[in-house]
Amino acid sequence: MREENENVEDSGVTPLQRKPRKGIYILPNMVTLAALFGGFYAIVMAMNGRFDLAAAGVFCAMVLDGLDGRVARMTNTQSAFGEQMDSLSDMVSFGAAPALIAYEWALKGLGRWGWIAAFVYCACAALRLARFNVNTAVVDKRFFQGLPSPAAAALVTGFIWTMTELDYTGPSVAWPMLVIAMFAGLTMVTNVPFYSFKDVHMKKSVPFAAIVLVALGIAVVNIHPPTVLFGLFVAYGLSGYILYAVRKAKGQPTSMISTSTKEPDERGLHQD
Repeated sequence: MREENENVEDSGVTPLQRKPRKGIYILPNMVTLAALFGGFYAIVMAMNGRFDLAAAGVFCAMVLDGLDGRVARMTNTQSAFGEQMDSLSDMVSFGAAPALIAYEWALKGLGRWGWIAAFVYCACAALRLARFNVNTAVVDKRFFQGLPSPAAAALVTGFIWTMTELDYTGPSVAWPMLVIAMFAGLTMVTNVPFYSFKDVHMKKSVPFAAIVLVALGIAVVNIHPPTVLFGLFVAYGLSGYILYAVRKAKGQPTSMISTSTKEPDERGLHQD
């Protein structure tokens, strides 16, 4: 013990000067782990033939994925570890899980075309997430570059959930499932802009009518949740192409790379 103290004194570092051990913030990472569990639960349910519960697991993961970042910002607990954890969770919940669920439900009856479609979706989700991670600092925050992976997962699993509720079997709609999986996957890696809703501030006051509209929205969803939610995400999946066509027709830039010149890192990054 005496020798250790002497070594510390000789090095010029006192016990009080030692760097504290690095830790992780538990609250946002707990939410991320819950989202990861939703994706894992979806895979397990698909393996057991409960495709309705599998789809519900992905939708739960999507809700939790939208919360972890907001929790981190509200509590000032953002970290590089949390960003990486969130990305890995997204790959499981919105990449691997929807691909495996779609394959087990319908695509495996199509032979090689089925697993190719499932792989294309999974690979595009990985590419989408990787591109998002490296482009975070330069993409216009109001838009996503390509369809976000949670929305793509909602398209795939929403179709499965809707068809299951309407008593359709997977093999009977295998080809439509293939088309949706390919559309969702390839749209993730396009440069088509999708509105991100990140400029909507929850802390600002809103007119009373806005609360009424929220209540009406909840009521409409409860009419038939699978069909309504699937319809909403189909509309969102098409909205990017509509926005792209409108901006192209008006001669406006279609790339979502930031055009701001206020920050040195953003100068000259815009590409049409």
